[in-house]
Amino acid sequence: MEHTPDGTPVGVDDPYAVAGICDHLTDDGRCRFALERARDDPAFGADRRADGYACHVGTDRDWKACPHYRSTTDGRECRRCGLTEVRLAHDDARPLVEEHHLSYGRGHSEQRDESTRDRNEADGADTGPHEITVALCRWCHAKVHRSFARIDDDASPAPKAIAEREVRKRTTRAESAFETASERRSRTDGRDDADG
Repeated sequence: MEHTPDGTPVGVDDPYAVAGICDHLTDDGRCRFALERARDDPAFGADRRADGYACHVGTDRDWKACPHYRSTTDGRECRRCGLTEVRLAHDDARPLVEEHHLSYGRGHSEQRDESTRDRNEADGADTGPHEITVALCRWCHAKVHRSFARIDDDASPAPKAIAEREVRKRTTRAESAFETASERRSRTDGRDDADG
């Protein structure tokens, strides 16, 4: 199983096996990195421009071959148990669903373990490391890092996770409840009569 730079497991053997499409891929199959950030890698930008900015990975989806591949999550649903995020407006509460790194980008490349480096050198096609993330709820995130839990386990949301989500849903419904002026007035009048 792959590990973080700190040595904790990430929950998969091969991050690319569960990685999504590249964040830089446009709907029409072009490379957004080459279109918008060609100055960051002029040779790559020139190659893509000569090919009409087409994604050079193409339909093969061999993401390891792209030097600028990156796949990050939208963080709306836990990949392991399916718990959906419920955010509260104007609240600093910790999110239910968090970003979990399966692979870190170039900033952490010196910290990769020997087995990953050896496998990538033997493969010859890996231009990584690439940033690859998935969404996990806090409870699954802890299980993955603290044990041998895998992100592809058949899991159900933890009871505490469900309880926290329901509290947030109830709070959201209470905040968005509509009350007409006449309802507010009658509620206020009822309170005044009780005080009186």
